[in-house]
Amino acid sequence: MSFSDIDVQNALKNLIDPNTRKDFVSGKSVKNIKVNGSDVTLDILLGYPARSVWGEIKAQVENHLKSALSGVGKVEANVSSKVVPHAVQRGVKLVDGVKNIIAVASGKGGVGKSTTAVNLALALAAEGARVGMLDADIYGPSQPTMLGLSGNPDSEDGKTMKPLINHGLQVMSIGFLIDADTPMIWRGPMVTQALDQLLHQTKWDNLDYLVIDLPPGTGDIQLTLAQKVPVTGAVIVTTPQDIALMDARKGLKMFEKVDVKIIGIVENMSTHICSNCGHEEHIFGAGGGEKMCADYNTELLGSLPLDIRIREQADSGAPTVVADPDGNLSKVYKQIARRVAVKIADMAQDHSAAFPKIVVQNT
Repeated sequence: MSFSDIDVQNALKNLIDPNTRKDFVSGKSVKNIKVNGSDVTLDILLGYPARSVWGEIKAQVENHLKSALSGVGKVEANVSSKVVPHAVQRGVKLVDGVKNIIAVASGKGGVGKSTTAVNLALALAAEGARVGMLDADIYGPSQPTMLGLSGNPDSEDGKTMKPLINHGLQVMSIGFLIDADTPMIWRGPMVTQALDQLLHQTKWDNLDYLVIDLPPGTGDIQLTLAQKVPVTGAVIVTTPQDIALMDARKGLKMFEKVDVKIIGIVENMSTHICSNCGHEEHIFGAGGGEKMCADYNTELLGSLPLDIRIREQADSGAPTVVADPDGNLSKVYKQIARRVAVKIADMAQDHSAAFPKIVVQNT
């Protein structure tokens, strides 16, 4: 029995991508279908980085076509990923060398926001994306320690800085420019100017995602970020504790007011597992993140336990995703990262680069 590329496409309309939860055809992932006799080749181009599950998706597509198409011979599905820029707040231009910016925020300090931000960035990189980390916590920069980086950034022209690199991440922080023991005794305008310079005077090299680790709260830096920085979306980090959730709600509402999309919420320190006996306990309460998501119609991206390994690994300069890449905690971070990337891929694309530049010249 013969079949055509239309038959192949129709068959794939019934196959759901487990990450996007859409079929591969409506998700616009199916490309270059070629039918040669009874053999089929096609490309599956994902809009999100997912190197760790390419093999699973390849097998899923090939097995589905073998069962759906009568008389099919050899089936070859080539799976890859391509990340494109997505829309940001109106009137804010994209940053050179950066396709998408993810802001990681919390209303309250001490909820593990910086640790979540660095593991999210490392998980996106582990899935095959080009990723940068901007430490926007001017008063308390922690990313240099977490990423095992020190020293001053190089400058080739005296105007721009090259990011420092470790664990595959391009990194910039005020911590690279000041002495570790020097307190930042700056007023708001100086802090916001420093953030602007760190963002725009760093030579980011073709990043799919720039993760910005924000200081806690809803003050000058958060407002500057929302008004002047092209943010694709924000991730809110909280613990299940009522006090933390109260402040997380304020952070979420602030982003909504300034037209920054909320990607979802990460609930940190959801449970504590005793390292001696293995007993699991909800020491900060239970279900708070889920309730907040229901109240604001957003998604719980994932929940992480209060685990001593997360703290020890971050303090040592090799966070969990690189210290134990195949462990259960890393799997949770990678699931969160894939979900963040999928939700960004679903957003409207930015087409500003596609428009021609009009140049007026005398001839």
